[in-house]
Amino acid sequence: MGISKMSILKCLGEPRNKLFAARKYLEGLGFSSFHTASKSSVELHSQEEEVVIALGSNVGDRLHNFKEALKLMRNSGINITRHACLYETAPAYVTDQPRFINSAVRAVTKLGPHELLSALKKIEKDLGRTGGIRYGPRPIDLDILFYGHSRGLTGLWEDLGSESLIGEFGKEGMYRVMPVANGLLDWSRRTSVMGILNVTPDSFSDGGNFKSVESAVYQVRLMISEGADMIDIGAQSTRPTASRISAAEELGRLIPVLEAVVSMPEVEGKLISVDTFYSEVASEAVSKGAHLINDVSAGQLDSNMFKVMADLDVPYVAMHMRGDPSTMQNSENLKYGNVCKEISSELYSRVREAEMLGIPAWRIMIDPGIGFSKKTEHNLDILMGLPDIREEIATRSLAISHAPMLIGPSRKRFLGEICSRPDAAKRDPSTIASVTAGVLGGANIVRVHNVKDNLDAVKVCDAILRQKSSHLKSRH
Repeated sequence: MGISKMSILKCLGEPRNKLFAARKYLEGLGFSSFHTASKSSVELHSQEEEVVIALGSNVGDRLHNFKEALKLMRNSGINITRHACLYETAPAYVTDQPRFINSAVRAVTKLGPHELLSALKKIEKDLGRTGGIRYGPRPIDLDILFYGHSRGLTGLWEDLGSESLIGEFGKEGMYRVMPVANGLLDWSRRTSVMGILNVTPDSFSDGGNFKSVESAVYQVRLMISEGADMIDIGAQSTRPTASRISAAEELGRLIPVLEAVVSMPEVEGKLISVDTFYSEVASEAVSKGAHLINDVSAGQLDSNMFKVMADLDVPYVAMHMRGDPSTMQNSENLKYGNVCKEISSELYSRVREAEMLGIPAWRIMIDPGIGFSKKTEHNLDILMGLPDIREEIATRSLAISHAPMLIGPSRKRFLGEICSRPDAAKRDPSTIASVTAGVLGGANIVRVHNVKDNLDAVKVCDAILRQKSSHLKSRH
């Protein structure tokens, strides 16, 4: 039936060939795959058909090109339902050109195959694509990989080689990336350390310590000098039983500190995150220079959050939590059967809604929510079960299962219970142990109070993982 798996993998020796190999394979299976314009006219279908469309760009602002293409696709009657990961790849065939970013989306449309092709060609033209040379530079490249319901996408993915394809891509310099701060974050190379800055009077560990702009700036300078990759600024306490303050009060605490931090010379090349569940705060923070938004509620505490984030073009951390900080530790919210499985299901449902409202999967990070609506044993299950969480999410979305995973065990109460340390400030050694377990289990970002010591732990973990990967490669 068409091209065999082996020949597909041979084709995939050059990363950009993935689109062409997929098209040929689909044709071999009897699916439509179009790359040239047709003069024939076909009426709109009365029923929606499922389609998969690949995107590529290597000219101009590549991420802006993607955003505009997605918007124009929606305006053309192509209703996007899923996003793949985002990849940066080396060019193929014509190698003297910039690197590409590539992805794909699933969608439903009533457009017939040739109408769909015409719509995509118009979008390419509207975004500045001209004839040019074959395989040459282009601001946007839109290809139909799949059209129709005659075969399930899951089975097709398995036939194409499933995740083994991604392994093949990686060997030739194809990496999953996330757009952030006018660049691309490749979180697979090493674990990132996010330093915590609470500008609150009532946070459980350091409440009141950094309320003034001067003290906050001093702490940021210290964390960056110790090696922090990111700074997460929170102006509302989310400790258990914390009372909620208004968005206006949160902004009053946040903005003076954020403006001062963004203007610091030391933060150049670092990422500034804002910890908020208010869409109004998120929007204002991004306008003042924040690079990502960290939402402990995954959109549950503000119904406008996903719509606002869809337009902000910054990464969004969706964390698992039941209830809100004042109710998350009640008996009902602490009921779990299989905690990792239920976290996966509940977190995915939030991310799915976010995606449907326009936040691409390549801008989403996930956080299992250690300490939020969890007992001590639940938190330990999470630290042991990070691979299980990814695996469970993968049954619903491969792209989300590969999203960067953030964990935040730092100085949490469960560590104090285990080690008999009632004083949160004395829980750094146990934080290091939990961070170590998390990184070895697949966490990509660790959110901590003590940057220096946790960075050392992260470096050792990364070295262990590199060594493990090297041994696995040598066996093959």
